[in-house]
Amino acid sequence: MKSFKKITLMFIMSVLVVFAAACGSGNTNGNAGEDKQNDKAENKPSGSLTISGSSAMQPLVTAAAEKFMDENPDADIQVQAGGSGTGLSQVAEGTVQIGNSDVFAEEKEGIPAKELTDHQVAVVGMAAAVNPEVGIKDISLEDLKKVFTGKIKNWKELGGKDQKITLVNRPDSSGTRATFVKYALDGETPAEGITEDSSNTVKKLIAETPGAIGYLAFSYIKDDSITALSIDGVKPTAENVQKGKFPIWAYQHSYTKGEPKGLAKEFLDYLMSDEIQKSIVTDQGYIPVTDMEVKRDAKGKQTDK
Repeated sequence: MKSFKKITLMFIMSVLVVFAAACGSGNTNGNAGEDKQNDKAENKPSGSLTISGSSAMQPLVTAAAEKFMDENPDADIQVQAGGSGTGLSQVAEGTVQIGNSDVFAEEKEGIPAKELTDHQVAVVGMAAAVNPEVGIKDISLEDLKKVFTGKIKNWKELGGKDQKITLVNRPDSSGTRATFVKYALDGETPAEGITEDSSNTVKKLIAETPGAIGYLAFSYIKDDSITALSIDGVKPTAENVQKGKFPIWAYQHSYTKGEPKGLAKEFLDYLMSDEIQKSIVTDQGYIPVTDMEVKRDAKGKQTDK
């Protein structure tokens, strides 16, 4: 009888040991799962990032930043405009982490281009845009130069209304201006007109000013409040830019001082991801770099890819 009780007691103790081990193992796995979740949360992008520069790039970068912050609530990204020159100067000085520019850093005087790293995140097409009442929708490249250099002063000279031409320009620091001057005006200096810092203001002025003409990125030409002009019969479309048929386009550069680190790198990688390139980039009126059939260097030489 005693032997039977002893065996029974040993059996119960064995069961308890196995049960305790199983519970301990379960708790370990549970803690491991929690640790993995905590590690994942800790690895999510966080911190602050300040970006400045090209106003032509602002809609794209702002949209990407908002989506990025939705997915990463601990990250704070501020996107400011001010022009490409401002972005390049500020990133070179270290006052911002990313400087956006419509032009290569080598094209801007006083910018230490060798200290900066270029990230070509998209391509922007740019068009001359007019008040819809001027009466024209197409212009030759030669006549476009004459309009912006003041040689043609009235739209009737081009078959439009008898209406004085009012030029709306961007300041010298603007990458949009630099691109337009280089590829639309063959480097000639625009005549005096209204000068505005912001592409949004330029669009508003063109829409509200009789006889006005200015230039804007495709991303700002999304409604009929202004009319984008074809050049020599070629429409200002993404497809024509991709194929190298429409002349006014530029890379959208996001420069960093040296190689990017931390949140700046994570955000730039996000901008270059297929998810963003095939959604926000195209939705905002830009062209993915990978879709281009031609390429350009800092000197403006265009070749097939």
